[in-house]
Amino acid sequence: MTHRLVTGLAFAAIFAAAPFVSTASAESYEVTKLVPGSAFHGVHGLGIDSSGRLFAGSVAGAALYEIDRATGTAKIAISTADGGMADDIAFAPDGTMAWTGFLTGDIYARKGDGLIRKLAAGLPGINSLAFRKDGRLYATQVFLGDALYEIDVAGDKPPRKIMEKMGGLNGFEFGPDDMLYGPLWFKHQVVKVDVDKGELTVVADGFKTPAAANFDSKGNLWVVDTATGQLIRVDPKTGAKTVAAQLKPSLDNLAIDAQDTIFVSNMADNGVQQVDPATGTAKQVIIGALALPGGIGVVSDNGTDTIYVADVFAYRTVDGATGKVSEVSRMHADGTVLEYPMSATAKGDHVVLSSWFTGTVQLVDRKTGKSIDMWHGFKAPHDAIRLADGSVLVNEYGTKSLVRASGEHGKDRKTIATDLAGPVGLVAADDNTVYLTEALAGQVTKVDLASGAKTAVAKDLKGPEGLALAADGRLFVAEVGAKRIISIDPKSGAVIELAANLPIGLQGAPGGLPTNLPTGVGVGPNGTIYVSSDIENAIYKLTKK
Repeated sequence: MTHRLVTGLAFAAIFAAAPFVSTASAESYEVTKLVPGSAFHGVHGLGIDSSGRLFAGSVAGAALYEIDRATGTAKIAISTADGGMADDIAFAPDGTMAWTGFLTGDIYARKGDGLIRKLAAGLPGINSLAFRKDGRLYATQVFLGDALYEIDVAGDKPPRKIMEKMGGLNGFEFGPDDMLYGPLWFKHQVVKVDVDKGELTVVADGFKTPAAANFDSKGNLWVVDTATGQLIRVDPKTGAKTVAAQLKPSLDNLAIDAQDTIFVSNMADNGVQQVDPATGTAKQVIIGALALPGGIGVVSDNGTDTIYVADVFAYRTVDGATGKVSEVSRMHADGTVLEYPMSATAKGDHVVLSSWFTGTVQLVDRKTGKSIDMWHGFKAPHDAIRLADGSVLVNEYGTKSLVRASGEHGKDRKTIATDLAGPVGLVAADDNTVYLTEALAGQVTKVDLASGAKTAVAKDLKGPEGLALAADGRLFVAEVGAKRIISIDPKSGAVIELAANLPIGLQGAPGGLPTNLPTGVGVGPNGTIYVSSDIENAIYKLTKK
């Protein structure tokens, strides 16, 4: 899985005193689930144990799951608290399961139902791992590093670096010849590595973005290409390639059971498919309508609300009346311009996507879905809006600032306001005034764009994130720490609870790592409110009774 870590995300700043705001009694809203949820929060590494149990890992969800292949359901096998941020999973000859903690840089192992042991630490981007037939363990850093290590299975000795700068040696496995076979994500090749000599040899090339490689019982080497969505059989001796199945792009990993049935994970589908390699037919084991929804925007055309969803592994739309989900684009698909969208705002002919993970802001044509421009180099942008003059305002969480970007590719940048305590949600009242949420300060703030002056509109909130402006001038806020949606009168600061006990506020990885997504809030012109649930991967609809 591709990631770029954004650092420096823990800040604390409190603004000048503002009056305490009490919460009024709730208005009456009907809460319905518009889009159903799904099991994972992005699905990546796969592994099958000796008894045929299928396991899957999730980085953003910081958990490791066991999948029931018969029922198409999943349950958490290793929780966040136990280091479940699995980007890859491997099983030793003695049945020990090992997994990687991508962002934490840790490697864990557990035999049966025994104690979880940490085998290695301090390896950010630790991505893929595999056991040798003799029980020795090997792992690579990818995206946040580029190195191959031998890992002490006792956890006593530090990792031994074998080689580095290979080109992103991703999901790999030892072959019958005791060589380590895997794809080079950035070099579009499949290679084999002699881990004893530290020598690498190209087996096959000409891939778009090869993501993982595994052997079946007959010695066939199977490769998934995330960009093309192809499952490819590779002859390890000649490098000859045969496409066995055409799936959707955004593939991440694969696992093969004792009967040579192939299981493939798809990040954008938030699901796993079972593929018959002989016929190429695929059966969906588990899937989600959404992958991992974050910020959302809402625009109404001819009386129908459309919700524009930053779905991390895809950019999607939802019909506000029917809940129908439509896909605009997905991560890693060949020819697609998209970088892990985590927030979305929509107005007029444009949608603005932002990703604090990759430091990007993207302008998209709302009607065609085509990318207009992509701006890089922001420090953890948590939300962005386009103004009438074409400039873009960005909540730059990493610098605690509100930044205005203009000019070619947004290269001209001016800081409008500073010392913001966790700026997340952002909405424009007009071309001179915006409102934003400060999640760490627990407040909603008004900012004058000309002077940069800040005024606290409401304080003493618990983790305010998503923000929307209604036609009547009220602000709708996702108060994540209280798991509710509130309205705020920006003139008086009066707070009213609209819906409580909502499944929002997915907890990130331990240690304060930045895996949390902003909870999105959007509102249609008739006052219907839409909320993204990062816990359930669902969209909720709030309709006034």
